[in-house]
Amino acid sequence: MDEEQPAHRTAAPDGSDGVVTPDMRASDADRAAVMQILEQAVGQGMLTLDEYSERADVALAARTRGELDTVIADLPHVRRQVVPAAAPEEVRSWMSSITRKGQWTVPPHLRITTRMCSTTLDFTAAVVPGPVVRIDVDDYCSSTDMILPDGATADLNGVHHLGSSMSVKVPTAPTPAGLHVVVTGRVRFGSLTVRHPFGATLRRFLR
Repeated sequence: MDEEQPAHRTAAPDGSDGVVTPDMRASDADRAAVMQILEQAVGQGMLTLDEYSERADVALAARTRGELDTVIADLPHVRRQVVPAAAPEEVRSWMSSITRKGQWTVPPHLRITTRMCSTTLDFTAAVVPGPVVRIDVDDYCSSTDMILPDGATADLNGVHHLGSSMSVKVPTAPTPAGLHVVVTGRVRFGSLTVRHPFGATLRRFLR
């Protein structure tokens, strides 16, 4: 009689001592923990921004623990040092307007929940915490305008939209010296625009 073979197991993405099977479903907390690992790896020079962008897309779309584990399999040192992800800073608004501009301090992870609102996030003079900023959007019947400084890039692959318009007027591939904004979440019957300031293209041409 054949002996029963133990299930292949992989380390939990949050760095704990517990183990999980690769086919177990991944939760939002699991994906957030892996995103934090990737952000730490960028900060420590283990990943380039291009590598971060590719892995972040995989992590955000992952459905199982095994898929998440492949994203960080070659980052053992970072995995052991990971700490619980800090809760994102939250902004909620209903039938009003939200504006952030000038020298405002951008949190590493921002969550925006809007209902029938107008939101403007101007990053051109903002104080940013590092090379990558994550923004979660939960929008219904609202307009959201993100203005990035010259040279900044954005990834909107993690945004699900229904009956909405999405316009990305900045490069999507991250650059070594520029800010990279990763936007995730959902937009329903609204609009999301990510752009450089008006006239940025002309200014680059005249240099």
